[in-house]
Order: sequence, then C-alpha cells, then structure tokens
Amino acid sequence: MTTPLILIENSKCTVCYACVRACPVKAIVVKPNQEFPTVIHDRCIGCGNCYRACPTQAIGYRDSTREVMDLLQQNKEIAAILSPSIPGEFDDITDYRKFVTMIRAMGFKYVVEAAFGVDLVAHKYAELFSDFRGKYYITSNCPPVFTMVEKYYPELIENLAPLVSPKIATAKVIHQLYGNSVKIVFIGPCIAAKEEIFRYDGDAKIDVALTFPELRKLFDIFNIKESQLEFSDFDSPLGYKGALFPVSNGILQCAGLDENLLTGNIVTSEGRNETIEAIKEFDQNLEAICEHFNIFYCEGCMMGPGMSHDGKKFIRKRLVVDYANKRLKNFDKKSWAAHVSKYKSLDLGCSFTNDDQRLPFPDEEKIQEVLNIMGKEESGEKGCSSCGFESCRHFAVAVAQGLAKTDMCNNYSLKSKHEYIKTLKITNEKLAKTQEALKMSETLARQEQQATQEALEQTSAMLQKLPSAVVLVDEKLKILESNQSFINILGEEAKEINEVIPGLKGADLKTLLNFQFYKLFSYVIENGEDIINRDIHNNDSLLNVSVFTLKKNKIVGAIIRDMYTPEVRKEEVINRVNDVIEQNLAMVQQIAFLLGEGASKTEKMLNSVIESHKETGKS
Repeated sequence: MTTPLILIENSKCTVCYACVRACPVKAIVVKPNQEFPTVIHDRCIGCGNCYRACPTQAIGYRDSTREVMDLLQQNKEIAAILSPSIPGEFDDITDYRKFVTMIRAMGFKYVVEAAFGVDLVAHKYAELFSDFRGKYYITSNCPPVFTMVEKYYPELIENLAPLVSPKIATAKVIHQLYGNSVKIVFIGPCIAAKEEIFRYDGDAKIDVALTFPELRKLFDIFNIKESQLEFSDFDSPLGYKGALFPVSNGILQCAGLDENLLTGNIVTSEGRNETIEAIKEFDQNLEAICEHFNIFYCEGCMMGPGMSHDGKKFIRKRLVVDYANKRLKNFDKKSWAAHVSKYKSLDLGCSFTNDDQRLPFPDEEKIQEVLNIMGKEESGEKGCSSCGFESCRHFAVAVAQGLAKTDMCNNYSLKSKHEYIKTLKITNEKLAKTQEALKMSETLARQEQQATQEALEQTSAMLQKLPSAVVLVDEKLKILESNQSFINILGEEAKEINEVIPGLKGADLKTLLNFQFYKLFSYVIENGEDIINRDIHNNDSLLNVSVFTLKKNKIVGAIIRDMYTPEVRKEEVINRVNDVIEQNLAMVQQIAFLLGEGASKTEKMLNSVIESHKETGKS
C-alpha cells in the first residue's frame, strides 16, 4: 500500500486551521467531534499549499529518499531526470556542471536534463494550437492543474491538452536510448509529481520522484560536496529553450507561440487564486474569452512546494534566465535539431480520467440552519474569508457537506468563547458560594464529629466502669464494643486477645461463647425479640443474661452478670426474695378475696334459712 502523499503529524499540530484555509479544494477537513485536521486523499490535488502554510511543520509529504537509496544499492542502471528549476534551488552551487557530478557521485549512471523533454512537448503544443479547429485547450504540464480538472471540473477533461508533461516525455527518450530496464528518478520542485508518475508504465515509466530538499538530504547522507568534485555535463540529448520552462510562459517561448495581446490566442495564468479563477472562467465564459489557457498552479515551477521555503520569486526567475542564457551561448543547435528530429515521432499523447470528487449540494434548509447557528445574515454572501472560504454561505455549504465545523469561523468561535467566559464567570461565582457553604458545613461537621467523638469516649469510659459485663455485636456476631467485665467473665484467653485487640473489636462471638450462650444473640438478631434475665451456665459460672435489640436485625447488646460473685448474689437474693414476697402477698390477697367472697355467700345462705324457719314456726 502506497503511503499517502500528504501527512499530518498531530503531535506538532496546533489546530490553527492554516492548512484548511490554504487548501483550494477543501481536501483537509475538521469534522465534528474531531480535534485535528484530516486529509481526504481522494480529494487532494497535491498542490502542497498546506505543506507551505503550516507554521509548525506538522504537515509533510511522502519521503522518497529511502526508495532512491534502495534503487542505488541494486547495482542497476539508473538515470536521473533533472528539472530545469535547479538554478533557482541550488544557487549555492557555483557551476551546474559540478552539480551534475554530484548527482553521478551518488551512483546515477545517466544524468539528463528535462529541458529536452520540454522542447519535444513544446513542439507538440505548437502543432496543437496552430491547427485550430474551434476547440480551446488548457495546457496539461502542471499536475495539480489537470488533477483539479479531473476531480472538480470533469466536464472540462476534453479541453485538457492530450499531451504528457515534459518529465514523461524525457522518460520516453531515456527508455528509447537505454532500454526499458533502466530505472529513472525524477528530481524537481513538484510534490504532485510523486503521484503523476503512477499514471504511466512501459516506456513512460518513472520509478521515483524526488523533491529538491530530498536531494539535499541525500547529498548529506552520501557526504557529497561540490568542492571535492570535478566538472561533468548532462548526458545528451541536451535541451534548448526548454531551460525556460520553470517560468510560467517559458514553454510558450520554447514553442514559438504568439503571446501578443493583439494577435495571439493564449493566456497564461499562475498562482493558486488565479488558477482557480482561470479554470472557472474557462468553464463559464470561454465563448467570450476565446483563448487557450496556459495554467501553472504555482507561480512558475521555480516556486513549487518541492523547492526550499526561503526562495524569492524574482531572484529565482533571474537565476533561471541567466542559466538559460549561459547554456545557449555555445549551444550546438544543429545537434539539438537532429535529436528533435529523431525523437519527435515519439507518442507524447495521453488521456485523463473522470475522478469526480464533487459532493452533493446540500438543500437550502440545511444551509440556513448552519448560518443561523453561526448568527450570520440570511444570504451569507458576505464574510471575512478568514476560514478559507469565499463567503459565509460557502462555509455553511462546507459545514453541511461535512468538510468543516462551525468552530473554524473566527467570529462564531470568539462569540462562543465570550459566552463561555460569561458562563464560566457565573459558574465560578456559584462555585465560590458553594465553597463557602461547604466550608461552613465542614466546620459544623467537624464540631459534630468532635462532639460525637467526645460522647463516644465518655460512653466507652462509662461502659468500662459498669460492674456488669456489657457487649455489643453486629449481625455477623462480630464484637463492636465490650468492657473489661465481659473480658473477665470470658477468662484468660480473652484477656490475652484483649492485649492485642483492645475491647475484642472484630472478634467472632462464636469462638468465645458456648453454643447455648451465643444462640441467644442469634435469636435476638434474627427475630428482634429481647431476652431478659435468662440464666446460662458457661464453664463453671452461672450467668444472668439479658440480650436486647439496639438496631433491628443489625446490632444487639447484652448485659451479663456472674451470679457467683458475692455482690451479685446478695443483690439477686434480695431481688428474688422481694419477688417471692410480692408473689406471696399477691397470693394471700387473692386467697383473702376468695375467702371474703365465700363468707359473704355463707352468711346470705344462713340468713335465708333462719328467715324460712321463722315463717314455718308462726304457722
């Protein structure tokens, strides 16, 4: 799988959207719920605008240096095709012939200048434009231009000049000279050339495309320096006026085409904005313009993205022209003409493919929805263009198509930030009040905690003072609290445990008491019914136990008294004598009541007999 042409390194990206604004076809998008920009490679035309626009160098392009090094290690015949832009890039090299030797020193057997390929293609353009049959053409020398037509103006494909670019024409010459087995590396200022070479095979095949910065990198890797090398010239055939190709109208002069405003029918356009406008006007107003369009996406190849960043246009133009003049002073035009005659029969024709990447246009309702969200006027025809789109409406269309998100609009973003700051301020005020209330709550909580702790300490101290044994357990019969009297009742083993775990906290009651004893606790926990004054034998002791609920089914407590201790025995005897006296008194009272009631009935019966006896005597 081929590495994508354009790469974004998220770790360096500051999300400034410079790349999004720079892309002429919106192949770099920031989708909703996505932080970093993403390249849609099918939409990319390889112009390199994003690469040059990125302020943090987070964007790069496919590096081909390793591929070239691998080729050089194969001990095969390798040819280098050099773009005529080299004077604009390598102004630090005093003589171009030293530069040719530096290329050879890396292992290239042949070093050919693409200027001869320019001459061949220019000859074909002269034939095409001179034999006018009512059809106007767009030149197809610039990969970003013909790629833009294929992807975004496919209806103009038939108007693309059906001719290969000069680099491909040069490759055909090399293959004819040295055979199809020779490997070819193109070195030039165009990033899109890395994709263009995949279009061709056979005698038009170029194996790798390098940019000039990549070539400099290879010079460093191979430790090649101009001062250590002698002169060497390009392999023939040599180019003539093709050396002017890096200047946008250079190919027209090379072809001898008429650029006269009064008599000519060719217009030259260069640069990103002019390229887009030129293609639009060719599409919409060709019948009024009636001219062929010679279009270069960059301001001449000498300003391509595969050149070093710091070059100046007019200095580079001067260097290119000076180089051409220097070459032409002692130029063997007769030999050149013979080579042109020899290779002019090469098939330099080509075709282009409809690769329509245009997205469906969103309905008006959706566009208006986006404009309303951003607070823009209904038409959206105006705008600051800082988002990279012509107007707010164009931006709204891109948002609706999923190519952008509203945060990319500076005005909307600032408005959102102001609203966010306002909301944040209100939130901070509420938070400050909440924090104050929380501080008060914490103070009260600490006071309550302290009071609770003091109460617990007091309760625990009181618990330890009680003569009776006291124990609290949870639903799993684990001891929560106990006093010393309880530990004393359990015996020596419990006392040893108490030294390690004060109060036996966490100890299992089942391991400390016999079955009959701890079942009282289980019963109260499970049923919630208290057990009062139950006598239990535990080892050699008789214990009086009361188990009661503190928290139903969760916590129970018990008060236990050893009946064999003198003070408990005396107290219990008195209590039980009192209970017996009270019970006897109640019984006597009941007997007396019953006796009194019986005497009354007897008296009534006797009186009845006496009265009856008196009445019988009278009679």
